[in-house]
Amino acid sequence: MANPSFDITTGCDLQEVDNAVNQAIKEIRQRYDFKGLTVAIEFKRDDAKVVLSGPEDFKVQAMTEVLNQKMARRGVPLKNLHYGEIQQAGGNTVKQEIDLQQGISMDTAKAIVKYIKDQKIKKVQAAIQGEQVRVTSPKRDDLQTAIAVLKKKDFGVELRFGNYRGD
Repeated sequence: MANPSFDITTGCDLQEVDNAVNQAIKEIRQRYDFKGLTVAIEFKRDDAKVVLSGPEDFKVQAMTEVLNQKMARRGVPLKNLHYGEIQQAGGNTVKQEIDLQQGISMDTAKAIVKYIKDQKIKKVQAAIQGEQVRVTSPKRDDLQTAIAVLKKKDFGVELRFGNYRGD
């Protein structure tokens, strides 16, 4: 019989990102300081990225703040948003790309596995499986301890614990 286990993953709910983008666009269109300006927020679902464009850095930063508020309200983890530099986009516009992290990177996965080993929780094993980490142990209590320890450490992304398998 297999040992109890759980998976550590990360990601953004793309439907909630889409909803947040639509709400941000609606708010920006109604704001006085954006009247008459050409601004856009484009959600590229297939690339897991959001692109903001506007006439100047200051306006793009203001759009980012609005977008972050909407994302936070919809439960999208802001830790999983990676902001590119604001760059010239042609004409008199600038743009900023925001990448949405959808899986645990290899470096982060290695850090998680190392951290679990360093905690010396009895018989808890961690293995990298693609963009997630599987944690196993003969005792469910040890898995609970591992989760509690991991929640206290910041790995730069929001960790999700799921796919529990009991004995």
